[in-house]
Amino acid sequence: MLPLLPTAPVTGHQPGTIDGVRPERQFARMTPLATLSQKLLNGTVTSRELVDRALDAITAADGEGPRAILQYDAKRAIAAAEAVDALKKAGYAPSPLAGIPLSVKDLFDIAGEVTTAGSVLLKNAPAAEKDAPAIARLRRAGLILIGRTNMTEFAYSGVGLNSHYGTPKNPYDRNTGRIPGGSSSGAAVSVTDGMAAAAIGTDTGGSIRIPSALCGLTGFKPTARRIPTDGVYPLCESLDSIGPLAPTVSCCAAIDGILSGNTSRAVPELPVSGLRLAVPQAYVLDDLDQDVAKAFEAALSRLSDAGAQITEIPFECLADIPRINANGGIYAEAWAVHENQFGASRDQYDPRVAARLERVSGISATEYIKLLQARAALIAEADDITAPFDAAILPTTPSSAPPIAALEADEEVYVSINMRMLRNTFCFNFLDRCALTIPMHQPDMAPSGLMVIGETMGDTRLLSAGLAIEKTIRRA
Repeated sequence: MLPLLPTAPVTGHQPGTIDGVRPERQFARMTPLATLSQKLLNGTVTSRELVDRALDAITAADGEGPRAILQYDAKRAIAAAEAVDALKKAGYAPSPLAGIPLSVKDLFDIAGEVTTAGSVLLKNAPAAEKDAPAIARLRRAGLILIGRTNMTEFAYSGVGLNSHYGTPKNPYDRNTGRIPGGSSSGAAVSVTDGMAAAAIGTDTGGSIRIPSALCGLTGFKPTARRIPTDGVYPLCESLDSIGPLAPTVSCCAAIDGILSGNTSRAVPELPVSGLRLAVPQAYVLDDLDQDVAKAFEAALSRLSDAGAQITEIPFECLADIPRINANGGIYAEAWAVHENQFGASRDQYDPRVAARLERVSGISATEYIKLLQARAALIAEADDITAPFDAAILPTTPSSAPPIAALEADEEVYVSINMRMLRNTFCFNFLDRCALTIPMHQPDMAPSGLMVIGETMGDTRLLSAGLAIEKTIRRA
């Protein structure tokens, strides 16, 4: 295993351009997994070649590799790729995605590796003895684990800053240096910059969807219980979920099939004509940035023109969530994870993460139990509201990505932007829903996402609707 924050090129790899394009521009031409799968099948590319390109991007001298990838093992990735190539040559492949390089958020146990969760506190912890179930499923499908991605320490933020290892820059307006979104920050940048074809992240309050939306990717947060979280460092176990960040909805569906163990049939695309889409009017449309509002209105127009039935609904109970979860109540679960180590090790925590943990440290058992009861009642109310629709749609985040420097310079700005980024996404973790984010911006705009919300355990239907919505709003 190479050390944290590798800065030297891997032997045998010359960092530089990838297909003649600088790594920071790869996000404009990401290749869908189905296309890579077909190229691997017909022999126009090998897994070894894909891995070499990914390693080139990781080690590029002026790239984001040192901030996006915390650990990687070039020899092991190359060996795995060559093994898949040999299997394909012999006429066998474990799955259609076999041989494709994938990055993994630094929360997942991988046998023989240390899971640091973006921290320095766990840097010397024992290596994992076995793979997390999600990782084991990916391995069995033949995907190549290219590296562990940077993240907000212990996954406790929606903006993606990391005071220990640096913050990978959003691919948009890299000269300014904008936030990638969090907490799966390195996951998003690894995909946009060609270090991986797709990434695995986690989502507790928006940690897959926020970086996907801000970086121009598609992200899928499944219903939490569908994919086992064993072997994944927890944040808030009631809300934690595992999912992909990738170029398209079909990419997310393919990876979700592996993660959920549901690979037996493809996700069908629903016709957009007649699709019943609800647009919540309460809370989640407040105070949108001009470009996000413009992109959202354009997406609604395209969907309506294509025959979707768009209905504005009050959905007033969304505004009850901040009251029910006052002072971050459900994140008392995060304090339970950290309580035993926090007192003696506070100075090893990112100060912003430490401050958030301290804010939830005083929540009583009575407050927590009452919160869970109120949450259950709210979920039932919300289920009744959205039952008549195929999906609800809204902006993933109220704004596009602000500069990193502004958040690093001012704690109040950091807290305000963090809560703003999490506002829309957290609602649907709290309501136990599945959700997609799909790029909705035009080429001349900063990236923003359209969030598509499904019913609890309605993941396959949501992905089916997402295929149709993506095709409609992203058409040239």
